[in-house]
Amino acid sequence: MNYRFSNAVIHTDKTVKAECFHFSDATGAGEIGFSNTVHIFPGFCDVHVHFREPGFSYKETIASGSRSAARGGYTDVCTMPNLNPVPDTPEHLREQLDIIARDAVIGVHPYGAITLNEQGEQMVDMAALAPEVCAFSDDGRGVQSAEMMRAAMETAKKLGKIIAAHCEVNELVRGGVIHDGDYARAHGHKGICSESEWAQIERDIGLARETGCAYHVCHISTKEGVKLIRKAKAEGVNITCETGPHYLVFCDEDLQEDGRFKMNPPLRSRSDRDALIQGIADGTIDMISTDHAPHSAEEKSRGLDKSAMGVVGLETAFAAVYTHLVRPGVITLDRAVELFSGNARDRFALPANGDFTVWDLDTAYTVDPAEFQTMGRATPFTGTTLYGRCLMTVHDGKIVWLDREALQ
Repeated sequence: MNYRFSNAVIHTDKTVKAECFHFSDATGAGEIGFSNTVHIFPGFCDVHVHFREPGFSYKETIASGSRSAARGGYTDVCTMPNLNPVPDTPEHLREQLDIIARDAVIGVHPYGAITLNEQGEQMVDMAALAPEVCAFSDDGRGVQSAEMMRAAMETAKKLGKIIAAHCEVNELVRGGVIHDGDYARAHGHKGICSESEWAQIERDIGLARETGCAYHVCHISTKEGVKLIRKAKAEGVNITCETGPHYLVFCDEDLQEDGRFKMNPPLRSRSDRDALIQGIADGTIDMISTDHAPHSAEEKSRGLDKSAMGVVGLETAFAAVYTHLVRPGVITLDRAVELFSGNARDRFALPANGDFTVWDLDTAYTVDPAEFQTMGRATPFTGTTLYGRCLMTVHDGKIVWLDREALQ
C-alpha cells in the first residue's frame, strides 16, 4: 500500500491534525477524511490472548479473534497454547499455523507448550518447536514442579526462548472462584488467596536467577508479586511481566454476581490495584496484555460461582488505560504506547514493520459488547464510559480495520 496523511507527518507517539488519509493498493485508491484530531501509533502488540482455535471454535476463531484485535489497534498478538490439540509437537502446532495462514488478518504468533498436553509431567521437544513459536508457556495452569520448570528454563535458555508463566500454586487455590477478600466473605464465595500467585512467582524468580533464562510473568495481579518483580529486576534477573487493563481499573469492591467479573487471576483488593498502578508508573510492569479469553454466552451466564474463567479485552484495552491512567495524568501517552507496543515487541522480538493504528482520543462512548468483533461478550467494562476509539488499523500494507460509522 502507498499512503499519506495530508497536512500531517506520522510520528508514532505524537498528536497530528490529519485532514485526510490517502491510500492506494492493488484493489484501488481512495481517501478517508478525519473530522477530529487523530493520534497515529505503531501497531499494538499483545503477548497474551486466547483465540480458541483449533479445538474450541464455538468460543472464538482465528478469524474473529484477529478482527477483534485489529479493531483494538493491534497488529500482532501471541496466542496461548491451551487448545485442542495443544501445540506440543510440530504436527499439533501445524494445525494452528495452517488456520492462521488462512484466516488471520494480523500477525498471530503461537506459543508452544512447556509440557505435553500442558499436564506438567513431561517436557515437550522445545528444539523442534522453537523455530515457529514466539515463546513457551503452559498458560491456564502453573507448572507445579520446580524441577520441571528448572529443566524448561535451562532448555529455553539454550534455545534463546522466553518462558512465560501462569503463576498459580494449585494446592493454594482450594476451589476458589474470586479473590479471598471482603466480597468473598460477605457473599459466601470461596476465595483465591494472593499467595497462590506470588509464591510461584517467588519460586520462579529463584530459578530464573540460577538458569539465566528469559522469564516473563503473565497477568500479575498481586501487590506481593509487584514487589518481588521489582526487587528481582534491581538484582539483574532477566524478568519481565504484564498485567491486564481490568486489574488496573477494577478491584473486588466492584464485583457483581455476574460472570463478566470472573477471570483467573481474579480482581483483587484496592491495595493490589494501587500497587499494580504504581508498578505501571515506575516501570516494574513492562507491558499491558489483555488475556483476551472469550467464552460462549451460556458459559458466562452462571454467575460468579459457576461461570467459566475469562473475559474479553482486545477492543477496550487501550481506551481503558487511556481513560483511567493517561487522562488523569498517572502515566503519559508515550508511556502508554510503550506498554502497548514497544516493550512487548522488544521483549518478544516482534518488529512493527511499518504497521500503525489511528485513534480519536477525544470522543467519549459507552462500551456495548454487541458492537464487538470478537465472539465473546463478557467484559467488566460493559456500560462504562471510555475515551479512545480506533478509527483505522493498517497491517502489512493493508487496512485491516476501518470504523466507517465513526468516520461518517
